[in-house]
Amino acid sequence: MGNPHRSYTPEFKVRVVLELISGKKTLGEASREYKIKDSVISRWRQEFLERAPQVFGQSGEKDAQAQQIAELERALGRVTLQLEIAKKVFGDSDFLSKGGV
Repeated sequence: MGNPHRSYTPEFKVRVVLELISGKKTLGEASREYKIKDSVISRWRQEFLERAPQVFGQSGEKDAQAQQIAELERALGRVTLQLEIAKKVFGDSDFLSKGGV
């Protein structure tokens, strides 16, 4: 029977790939030490290098999302304040519950 399929955490894969990229270990050394085929580790390295630009590109997306969230929170705050003012102006009248004029 063949070896059962092993799975590795993303953190482990990154550690192995960084050891290769930094020159701390060669592909052969990593393969022997971790008992993983050279081709598997090579694939991890290739995936890592292909996706590296995305890591730096995400900060702009996150900044835009954070800005949009902040704008929505401010709008929600304004609407909440307007509602509180309307409640004080109209008090217990049924104007708001009936939908106004």
